[in-house]
Amino acid sequence: MKYTKLPNTDLKVSKICLGTMTWGEQNTESEGHAQMDYAVDQGVNFFDTAELYSVPAKKETQGSTESIIGSWFKKTGKRDQIVLASKIAGPGFSNSHIRNNGYSKEAITEAIDQSLCRLQTDYIDLYQLHWPERNTNFFGTRGYVHQEDEKWKDNFSEVLVTLEGFIKQGKIRHIGLSNETPYGIMRFLEASKENDLPRISTVQNPYSLLNRLYEIGSAEISMREDIGLLPYSPLGFGRLTEKHILGTPKDSRIALFPMFSRYNGENSKKAAKMYYDLAKDNGLSLAQMALAFVNQQPFVTSNIIGATNLEQLKENIDSVHVDLTAEIIKGINKIHELVPNPAP
Repeated sequence: MKYTKLPNTDLKVSKICLGTMTWGEQNTESEGHAQMDYAVDQGVNFFDTAELYSVPAKKETQGSTESIIGSWFKKTGKRDQIVLASKIAGPGFSNSHIRNNGYSKEAITEAIDQSLCRLQTDYIDLYQLHWPERNTNFFGTRGYVHQEDEKWKDNFSEVLVTLEGFIKQGKIRHIGLSNETPYGIMRFLEASKENDLPRISTVQNPYSLLNRLYEIGSAEISMREDIGLLPYSPLGFGRLTEKHILGTPKDSRIALFPMFSRYNGENSKKAAKMYYDLAKDNGLSLAQMALAFVNQQPFVTSNIIGATNLEQLKENIDSVHVDLTAEIIKGINKIHELVPNPAP
């Protein structure tokens, strides 16, 4: 395994982060435990979850993933070996069954306490805001449309003050963002600097061969401000795996959950086939080439991989040992020019 530092912290994290959102929906508790056992044996020490999980978001399964991680901590006693990341759900969308008062002090207090209970731990190493409170473009929305009647009021400093309180209590150690735009990242940094408040360490956004939009504005922020990207969906919900090249399997996440249809568009399929051919020509699997590309980006702190079985997990973790040549990168960029960002 390769390791790096969580930016602006003393925490060493594996370059591969174990994503967990299928546990409680597509995976049972025992399967989740088996994945954690295997990942730790391979040197992975970084787990990512959220109070919203498992996915898709449902009242009946909300919090199930955190509970599975908690039961593994209790069974193995390995909490101190893991850097644990979780998230508070933002307002609206599919989380109305959780709460809908945004990132108020009351909401954050409730979310942290409930997550700690499910996770069977006293602290969360990296606590993230799952998506912005304000109206903006994320979760597959290409463009930004301003809403003049938007109810959200600027509260960047207020949120940081609340999170600072939990850091002082020892319930969380560091903070991060997710599904955030360059505007939001810079506003949080600005509020932190101006008011001597906790500084965000990471941003968890989608990033893959099918979605390189992070490079347009946010990558520069990452490099200049030392904010690490934790990319999710680096395989485009399975689109960047060989099993999807001949069609979409009925039991795949893309087929099961229509909300991720952006990975099922014709341009996504076209680009994936081109990347598949490039990988095959260079003696690589599509999945390992796709993951290795993400792993090699200088603004990436740790690549969040997920799997529904141990065979997939092994292939994904092993990508950390794949180094893409300059010639392969050139081929990837040529395809990107022909079919840019088909799955934003």
